[in-house]
Amino acid sequence: MQTIKGYHAHVYYDASTIEQARALCEQAAQLFPLKMGRVHERPVGPHPDWSCQLAFGPELIGDVLPWLALNRKGLVVFLHPDTGDDLLDHTEHAIWMGAMRPLDLSVF
Repeated sequence: MQTIKGYHAHVYYDASTIEQARALCEQAAQLFPLKMGRVHERPVGPHPDWSCQLAFGPELIGDVLPWLALNRKGLVVFLHPDTGDDLLDHTEHAIWMGAMRPLDLSVF
């Protein structure tokens, strides 16, 4: 089995939901020992929408995943492990909360 070094949760939003997403990410960063990334106002990397990344260790998955599921209030959350295989992590290993969005896999 591949080793999971950590997880990334990408919260997706647009101009009409940016404040909701910022509040969600900031609350997560207050509740859990995780790293909140920038609140991007453009697509970054493989992500098709504006997003903010929450990065955390594998020991927190049991706390962060259900919290996001219950508190996302309609926002799409793309969550994936970090195993070192970016393509598999963003496809086969991915977890979607809300509508699946097409990723730009050409960056891998």
